[in-house]
Amino acid sequence: MTATIPTTEPTRLIAGDTAKWLKTLADYPASAGWALVYTLINATNKITIAAAAQGDDHLVNVSKTTTAAYVAGTYDYRAQVSLGAETYTVGSGRIVVEASFGAATLDNRSSSQKMLDSVEAVMLKTAGSNVLEYEIAGRRLKHYSMGELLQLRDRLKCEVAKETAAAQLANAGSTGQSSPVGRIYVRFGG
Repeated sequence: MTATIPTTEPTRLIAGDTAKWLKTLADYPASAGWALVYTLINATNKITIAAAAQGDDHLVNVSKTTTAAYVAGTYDYRAQVSLGAETYTVGSGRIVVEASFGAATLDNRSSSQKMLDSVEAVMLKTAGSNVLEYEIAGRRLKHYSMGELLQLRDRLKCEVAKETAAAQLANAGSTGQSSPVGRIYVRFGG
């Protein structure tokens, strides 16, 4: 059985997977020489994807080898057609590139979880130290107090708990299972 080729841009791509979709642009048929190019961009990366002509349609077919080199992140994209000296934007949106599980390492912790882990590591290292600040040759170093670290840790724990609850709720919705998070109980009397 051959998989059906989607006719819209994906909202997410997984690095290392084949990315394929067929775009129909009645005003800009590939058979008339119009070329379709997608540009994906974020703060640190830029990806260019050229479609191939398939009759009047434009076929985007990116190999798994090519997508394996994509850096995970959220990208804004523009789809543009061109013929000779003419170029027109025919679409735009956002695509999330997810890291491949084949990557050597994958740190999928949220930024809040990473910061919480760092704060707790600092607390463990400084728990036996009572030095708040010192000066050597005119250079001064001051550490967070344990109270400040505790406040920061507690705030980060709340953020991580909210993220975890939201993820559990989202996963429950996608699997069709119920989740204890956000459950509302109702009793009807009669």
